[in-house]
Amino acid sequence: MRLPVLVGAPVQVRLVRAPRDRRGPVDGGAFLRRRRIVLDADLAGRPAELTRILIHELFHFAWLRLGNPLRRSWEELLADEWAAGVPGELGWSAEWRKRALAKRHSRARTRRWREYCCESFCDTAAWLFAGLRAHPDFTLPPPHRACRRQWFIRSGVTRRISI
Repeated sequence: MRLPVLVGAPVQVRLVRAPRDRRGPVDGGAFLRRRRIVLDADLAGRPAELTRILIHELFHFAWLRLGNPLRRSWEELLADEWAAGVPGELGWSAEWRKRALAKRHSRARTRRWREYCCESFCDTAAWLFAGLRAHPDFTLPPPHRACRRQWFIRSGVTRRISI
């Protein structure tokens, strides 16, 4: 699937050595207010992984501008998966957050739940648009991948997004 048309002000992308966040080393990060993405310079030698991480970070800008109805619709999809006990995710950033969730988080829509929803959206976008058939981080079962793909298509996210 091709990357949708991106609409919005430019986003600066910088490669830096060994970026970190408050938890430790990271492959990349999005600074939404500054309209900047920072990626680990070591990714330059791994173009497929660079593409996957860059798309993930770009979709943080899309999540911010998605609007509450679409964000809530995405949350409902994830809540259904969560209630059914569906394992796995489409990226480590969502996976570790999913593992840290308890039932109360989805019911109360806690910050932890909302952060998981955002990371899952961005990881799903990276899975859809990076062109990788397989990756060790793609652990969500295929039927649920298909449901997520359909959500992206129905929502219009596959055609055009604001970043």
